[in-house]
Amino acid sequence: MKARFFLPLSWRIFFLIWFAMALAVVLSNTAIHEWAGRERAQLEQRQDLAQLAQQAVALKEAGERRQAFRLLREQGERERLHLFLIEGDEARDGIAGKLRERHGAGWQPQRPAVIDAPSGYRLVVWPRAGGDGWLDPRLFRSFELGLTFILITLACWWIARRISRPLRDVESTARAIADGDTELRVRQAVANRRDEIGALAQAFNAMTDRLCQLLDRQKQLLRDISHDLRTPLARQRVAIELARDSGDDPEIMASILRQNERLEAMTAQILTLHRLSAKGQSMSQEPVRMAMVLNDVLQGAADYAEQQRVDCHLEVAEDARMATLLGDAGLLHRALDNVLQNALDHTPPGQVVNLHLMIAGKWLTCEIADRGPGVPEADLPHLFEPFFRSDRARGGQGWGLGLAIARDIMQAHDGRITAENGSAGGLVVRLDWPVFT
Repeated sequence: MKARFFLPLSWRIFFLIWFAMALAVVLSNTAIHEWAGRERAQLEQRQDLAQLAQQAVALKEAGERRQAFRLLREQGERERLHLFLIEGDEARDGIAGKLRERHGAGWQPQRPAVIDAPSGYRLVVWPRAGGDGWLDPRLFRSFELGLTFILITLACWWIARRISRPLRDVESTARAIADGDTELRVRQAVANRRDEIGALAQAFNAMTDRLCQLLDRQKQLLRDISHDLRTPLARQRVAIELARDSGDDPEIMASILRQNERLEAMTAQILTLHRLSAKGQSMSQEPVRMAMVLNDVLQGAADYAEQQRVDCHLEVAEDARMATLLGDAGLLHRALDNVLQNALDHTPPGQVVNLHLMIAGKWLTCEIADRGPGVPEADLPHLFEPFFRSDRARGGQGWGLGLAIARDIMQAHDGRITAENGSAGGLVVRLDWPVFT
């Protein structure tokens, strides 16, 4: 593939401003020369100046040089003009030489008007500083500065527009993707730019494609796991029921059957979550009393807690006993069960997992605190990401799905879930729901 020409944005800005300044100088000089030429032509065609030149030559030839000089000076002051009578020899040597010496910085850089006079004399004319003529040096400078300012302002406006418009396009695309439109990408008109903005747009599109691929693989893995688990679980359930009917220990078989039902329920919940997140289907909502859900969760985890030799202690604040919220009781049960199972997995034998249900403001809060080793501070922001597992201290044998599923359930119920290390050690997971009144 042929490499595209790439011009850095900094060089584009430099060349554009340089071109604007050069263009301003060229245009201003061209305009000044044009106006100066017209003014000079008008001065050279004035009959009153030609008659004045004749009078000055007549006085000078009559020996009245001082009178001739005074006449030109007084007339020049009235007309706001510089008037000088040049003899033929001086004209051949160059008009500008002596005039520059006589006027120094006040000399006009443009060529003055020259009017032929009798006896080989010439009258040199140009406007005085501050006069009304286009040949005023201050007018030249003001015009040149004004034109330069206008052109550079237009160049800077064009640069700002060229930079801000594609960046706004990237920003709006990023916001739309964050809102769920994963099919959207930065426009090709922006991505095809041959500068850093185009490179940014291409990198952004490539990054978005890669992230969407990873998310699709993650969702596909969840679907595959859920579907693959359902068949062996169903067969296992049939085998357990047959074994129970054959006369095996009914208590043991009932416990095995309960755990099998928990696995089937978990698989069903994973599929439900996938439908909620991928297809946006609405879930059933009904008033749910969280104290009752917590009791059910503790009863279901009793066997596992006994196996881990860990006690669970539930404390329900008085104002939270009858607190209800809108949601799906099964999904809420799954979220609390996942968090509790995580706490039981990482609490040493002989320790206690504390559950506290209370109302804080307009939120119903459940805190589940274990006595495990805690989580490194750097891992806390990633604790609820799918397939994330912290260091070996809390790695466990799971796949890192339990807390991620709990997070999705909380988001589906307009709630929030956070985690922090407890002051006395262990991890404290806090679940908050808006209270239904």
